[in-house]
Amino acid sequence: MYILSIDQSTAGTKATIFDEKGRLLHRATEYHKQYYPKLGWVEHDAKEILKQTAKSVKRVLSESHIEKNKILAVSITNQRETTVMWDRKNGNPVYRAIVWQCQRGKEFCDSLKNQGIEKTIKSKTGLLVDPYFSASKIKWILNNINDVREEAQRGNVLFGTIDSWLIWNLTNGAVHATDVSNASRTMLYNIRKLEWDKEILEIFTVPFSILPEVRPSDGIFGYTNLFGIMEKEIPITGVMGDSNAALFGHGCFEELETKATYGTGTSVMLNLGNKLTVTESPIVTSIAWTADNKTVYALEGNIHCTGDTIRWLIDELQIINNPEETEELAKSIPDNEGVYFVPAFVGLGAPYWDNEARALISGMSRSANKAHIVRAALESIAYQVKDLFETMIEVPKDKPDCLKVDGGATENSFLMQFQADILGVPVFVSEIREISARGAALLSLLRTGVFSSLKEIKDVIGFEKKYEPSITEEMRNTYYQGWKRAVRKVFCE
Repeated sequence: MYILSIDQSTAGTKATIFDEKGRLLHRATEYHKQYYPKLGWVEHDAKEILKQTAKSVKRVLSESHIEKNKILAVSITNQRETTVMWDRKNGNPVYRAIVWQCQRGKEFCDSLKNQGIEKTIKSKTGLLVDPYFSASKIKWILNNINDVREEAQRGNVLFGTIDSWLIWNLTNGAVHATDVSNASRTMLYNIRKLEWDKEILEIFTVPFSILPEVRPSDGIFGYTNLFGIMEKEIPITGVMGDSNAALFGHGCFEELETKATYGTGTSVMLNLGNKLTVTESPIVTSIAWTADNKTVYALEGNIHCTGDTIRWLIDELQIINNPEETEELAKSIPDNEGVYFVPAFVGLGAPYWDNEARALISGMSRSANKAHIVRAALESIAYQVKDLFETMIEVPKDKPDCLKVDGGATENSFLMQFQADILGVPVFVSEIREISARGAALLSLLRTGVFSSLKEIKDVIGFEKKYEPSITEEMRNTYYQGWKRAVRKVFCE
């Protein structure tokens, strides 16, 4: 028996097939266009995402040659804070999807901070007031797109993160729902009471009627024939935001277990178990998942630009042709020679949360060349992960004994070794790149009874490679202090 897992990410949609042991059998990926209508704005076409999702699903079923009647269920993992609003009657989006990276809600978020409201919001949602999350994106659409607020008040407009948009379409409009992990990233969901928060909805002037029903991650989210492909409908279950699904896919089921997912940005997440801890630190608390009637919490920090930094070297600076070139260039010089790259293209995320910060490259001498810039770009990814790692461990007052990693950047041996060096703990690279898709699929297998416990799941999860720290503590501190000096230079006075 098999699980078909849909992984809808910032860059594209990947459909994957996993067997009953959680082994990846086949994948198919379809990409979608990125829109940048103004400085700091990022959008997607939700209709295009749906079309590409259907294409990837049809391809993976055709190319894998598996019997369709052996697919037990569909699982979904998705880019999280990205906001879609659509017409309940015709199913058409009222505006393009506003992507998690988009900064258009900054002015309103700043006004809330100036009013001293952030502490209240963080105590309830675990999140900082920031345009990164969905709430200000929803408010912007309601306030700026003709007739949307009026139609929303009449009950004719729906909001959802990408999982909700897919579920609504997969069930032909029968189900408007999300899971707790995605809900907890909207900045509208009370993670203490496990419900939409009426006070915060009023702050953002968001009508309750547009919100999806919130269900456990292992709940049944309706039934689908997969765009007309299946002869009979199968359940949708195992729904989690992508970073949360990666934590699950790594088998990080115990307190302190930590993972990093390297993508366009990077998410670092630490399992808190069932202990809800919301602090005044710049790290946020989210719901990792709810399964088997148990809610698991996590500390999380999000970095805006990691893989996107390498994309910038290719597209804008044009000093490399593909990401694979970065490893050889970085290894071609013995050290960074004091060159640091702070990729604050859209501000700095956790733990700094400075949306005014802008990117810089510092410390270049006349002999600096593209190898120094490329190496500094790769090192910046590891430094930002360390920033989060060090801030996170202040909460449980204990240090994880390793970091489990996934994402495209894990194929870069220079970066992975430097990550282990700068953290001072081993780095375990996932045996597969599709870790978020596998996490959702494993939860689906648990829900459908193929696995009976988390221990059974953990037993089937392995890793491809282990990187041990190889530099002295003195060298580690020298590198990191250089990074901290560079970061201070990007902050606007």
